Amino acid sequence: MAGKSCNVLITGANRGLGLEMVKQLAEKPIPKRKIFACCRDPSAPKAQSLQELAKKHPGVIHVIRLDVADLSSIQESAKKVGSIVGKDGLNLLVNNAGMAPWDNTENVKLKDMQDTFNTNVVGTMMVTKEFLPYLREGAKSSGKAGMSCCKAAVINISTILSSISKAPGNISVFPVVAVSYRISKAGLNMLTVCQAQEFKEDGILFALLHPGWVRTDMGGPDGEIDAPESVSGMLHVMESLTEKDNGAFLDYKGETLPW
Repeated sequence: MAGKSCNVLITGANRGLGLEMVKQLAEKPIPKRKIFACCRDPSAPKAQSLQELAKKHPGVIHVIRLDVADLSSIQESAKKVGSIVGKDGLNLLVNNAGMAPWDNTENVKLKDMQDTFNTNVVGTMMVTKEFLPYLREGAKSSGKAGMSCCKAAVINISTILSSISKAPGNISVFPVVAVSYRISKAGLNMLTVCQAQEFKEDGILFALLHPGWVRTDMGGPDGEIDAPESVSGMLHVMESLTEKDNGAFLDYKGETLPW
């Protein structure tokens, strides 16, 4: 993800995979890079680790308030980021923020389902919409042909649990179905495929990544891998993406996943 500039925005960056992604990107020797690390409340205790990381990389990491469930917050953050990136635009948007109540079809609560869909699908859609002008600017200013994450790309973090063909097998593995999470991420998959087609003429690449079952607050302590391994794998996959991968559903190892 190197180039004349490399401007990256990550949502849900105050913990877990988002925080680890900010950390690993900040450590990469990329010139003129700007990393916009977004979270709902940068002043909250949960954002302390992110703030400390930003202090270690002044001028590189910009901590931005962005609540994906609040349109005005999204719009305000887009204006702020736009004023910083200028004509260089935005090269990579990672929609990582999400929520996952552990429910099933019998005990699911209406508000949990609504909030999960609003965060994982509608919120992601609106973030992409508001930052689209800067992604278009990034694609134009890059001077690069084809599609790539150093030109302009949107990576939506999905999950193997969204796979309809895999559902019968993996539902039996997990003690809780996580129905709200599964359904919302399946919706995110469709959204991403639609975006991939709608914006391909703009040179903006769209792809879905499954980070693996990771030991984080969301993934729980029984996950198969830790956050550094997952993020290292995802960044490697991102660096390899081309126009052939537009609309793809991949895991952190680069393997194609079934819908």
